[in-house]
Amino acid sequence: MAHTQELGKWGEELAVAHLQKNGYKIVARNWRYGKEEIDIIARTQDTLVIVEVKTRHSSQFGEPQDFVSKTQQKHLINAADAFVIEQDLDVEVRFDIIAITTDDNPPKLMHIDEAFYPTL
Repeated sequence: MAHTQELGKWGEELAVAHLQKNGYKIVARNWRYGKEEIDIIARTQDTLVIVEVKTRHSSQFGEPQDFVSKTQQKHLINAADAFVIEQDLDVEVRFDIIAITTDDNPPKLMHIDEAFYPTL
């Protein structure tokens, strides 16, 4: 379990560096709302970007982004709503996924903008 947590933490550090390099401002990390957690909350211009980071050793059993289930998406949407309300923000919200696999050297990082949309 600790190894998986270390891999996840390492992936989040890589994702933060990627976002900052591309002009995003990091607003919060590992923000919690009840049992729900947002890995990274960032801002680019007038958009709040909710980022889920998925890090895997390989894509042998599927791409990392494929492991963001519909249930997890609902949790992220609920947590994002709570964050916007708590911070009293009037912004567009976007949901991105950063997928990382470590079996390549250097590791492969894919930033998927607008990976999913809130459903009404």
